Amino acid sequence: MHTLKNYLNLLDHFVAWLTVPIEQVTHKDIGAYTDHLLRKRHKPKTINCHLGTIRGFYEYLINDEGMPAVNPVKKGYRLRLARPLPKHLKDEQVTLLFNAIKDARDRAMFMLMLRCGLRVEEVARLTRDAIEYQRRQLSVLNGKGGKDRIVYLSEDTCAALQEYIRKRGSPKIARLFLVQKGPMKGHPLSVRGIQKRIEHYACTSGIEVCCHHLRHTMATQLLNADADLATIQDLLGHSRLTTTQGYCRVSNLKVQRDYYKAIEVVLQRTQPRADHGFRLDKLRIMDNTM
Repeated sequence: MHTLKNYLNLLDHFVAWLTVPIEQVTHKDIGAYTDHLLRKRHKPKTINCHLGTIRGFYEYLINDEGMPAVNPVKKGYRLRLARPLPKHLKDEQVTLLFNAIKDARDRAMFMLMLRCGLRVEEVARLTRDAIEYQRRQLSVLNGKGGKDRIVYLSEDTCAALQEYIRKRGSPKIARLFLVQKGPMKGHPLSVRGIQKRIEHYACTSGIEVCCHHLRHTMATQLLNADADLATIQDLLGHSRLTTTQGYCRVSNLKVQRDYYKAIEVVLQRTQPRADHGFRLDKLRIMDNTM
């Protein structure tokens, strides 16, 4: 009922704005109405809601009521929404969060996200035989988009995994991370089960964090440490480099270092020498005396 009222309210605004009959509205009129909403400082998401409602209204009039008209809101016509910047944790937030994680299983799970960039689904599906401790690498099979990739294990991640394996024992279950309590004890831990654990630690540590923030943090930290963008793309399993480039917008340390490094080269090439002006003046004096 509330949604229906919203739709009717949006249509009331549109009809009140119109200066032509409903059946005579064209695509140009819709463009003018969009400009009107922009001038009123409506957000793109709100304007798209207006356009979707108007298109649905015309579909009803044309298909159900038989109104002889062409839908003035073209299919797929909508304003482009700005993509939110990837969120990541600051170094001090990472420390606070992991100080709150005492359980060996949970520490291993979240270290895989923080140091290896694994998605929560990839952690949930991880099997024991995917880890190669001697080569310090891990095989991610059938990741997002059905892609396989290799990621590498830091020393602290190896230590966390080995501590968990020691406490886990060796039940004959392929999945690495298991439920530890309750009637489902010994069964593979689900994606939602992992998400509930990070929600618990977010509450106890006071850090606003979800599983994906740890993946974003890994990417941002690597970029700030001057890792190549293509390398980060490969580790994260991104299909497009443009997805990875989103981290450049939040990696201020990298941008700052690159700027000062580049501007130093620019200054060296373009800035006149300190004694350049003196030499010019000296040449002018010599010229006048000749």
